[in-house]
Amino acid sequence: MKEVIIATTNAGKVREFQEAFSDIGIRILTMPKEVIEGEPVENADTFQGNAEIKVCFYGKQLHLPVLADDSGLTVEALNGAPGVHSARFAGAHATDEDNNKKLVEELRKRGLSASPAAYRCVLAYREPDGTILFAEGSCVGEVRTTARGSGGFGYDPYFYLSDGRSMAALTLEEKETVSHRGSAIRLLKEKLQQ
Repeated sequence: MKEVIIATTNAGKVREFQEAFSDIGIRILTMPKEVIEGEPVENADTFQGNAEIKVCFYGKQLHLPVLADDSGLTVEALNGAPGVHSARFAGAHATDEDNNKKLVEELRKRGLSASPAAYRCVLAYREPDGTILFAEGSCVGEVRTTARGSGGFGYDPYFYLSDGRSMAALTLEEKETVSHRGSAIRLLKEKLQQ
């Protein structure tokens, strides 16, 4: 079984990737933080740029296949924000709760209870020889100022699909079939199997 390091410390993402890649003979391993020097500076203005920064940074240190994603929420009423700053929307060390609070505040400032929005994800997969594959996915819906559901992570309780369910109300299997990350994963799996 091929082993690939996932460039994230987000436990929710790790679970999703481990589940998603197990059926094609890829074992997703968590990052060995004790051997990593420093942190990548994610200063690109696109999701693809930040995903590439991460796989190159970790891949060059570990000399192993590395998989990274950069993903986030783009909200129409906020001119596409938080975008590439989704994880840091409320500040450098913001929690999911902090970011969601800021999202709700920004919508209410504009007199809104909802806005069209999309989740976007770009995956970057890097082989030790420097070859990089990219895969992109998106999920269109709307954000609301009320939370629903207890699953998921990030903005999931505030992101609603066209059927009225929030991402946080979906099972992991349901989420994988409709989510931005699920779409990108399916595309990357196709590329890896070619």
